[in-house]
Amino acid sequence: MSARILVAEDDEKQARLVRIYLEREGNAVQVVGDGRAALEKARSVKPDLIVLDVMLPLVDGLDVCRILRTESDVPILLLTARTTEEDMLLGLDLGADDYLTKPYSPRELTARVRALLRRSRKAAGAAEPAVLRVGAVVLDTARFEVRVAGRPVALTAKEFAVLEALAREPGRVFTRAQIIERVFGFDHGVQERTVDAHVMNLRRKLEADPGRPRHLETVYGRGYRLNDGPGPASS
Repeated sequence: MSARILVAEDDEKQARLVRIYLEREGNAVQVVGDGRAALEKARSVKPDLIVLDVMLPLVDGLDVCRILRTESDVPILLLTARTTEEDMLLGLDLGADDYLTKPYSPRELTARVRALLRRSRKAAGAAEPAVLRVGAVVLDTARFEVRVAGRPVALTAKEFAVLEALAREPGRVFTRAQIIERVFGFDHGVQERTVDAHVMNLRRKLEADPGRPRHLETVYGRGYRLNDGPGPASS
């Protein structure tokens, strides 16, 4: 699910922060500091998504957006300090797909990026699979069914959602915060121990020995991952 993302931001500190958060999601990120470079890089790299600051030197972000939209349908997320409705609508009218006003939460930015990428992939026909197979674990998202080595497992809605988030990118380590964003949304105030409780319940239902899990693994200091093989036993 990784993507090539171009970030056009002249504030070096802000650009570095955005890059860190997007790379944590597994994306390949390139950063430029002015509008002219943004146009050149967008044309040469052909990114999957562009994060575009409005106030750029040489060529401002709105002009970059307008020009790129005549050449490509790449998703564009505008970052703007302009808060009037007219300014925001102008960006959308020029072809931006979404916008964030400064100051913004990096977690909200990554959530918006994920949403834009999902919409773009679905529009391109890259629909997410309904049946996910990760080792012995099989999820049928259309029927809301889970089986482990052929054995049916009954899950609650939130347990299913946690497992599905992990199963869509098997082997990837998800932090608790990333699981909260994907399952509960970034503005629900859910605490990290809620994730631990769901993981504990999932292990009771999925694992032959919940104390030595082989499917749903803890990566100490980071978070959790769903193994696509037998996996090492961990607690």
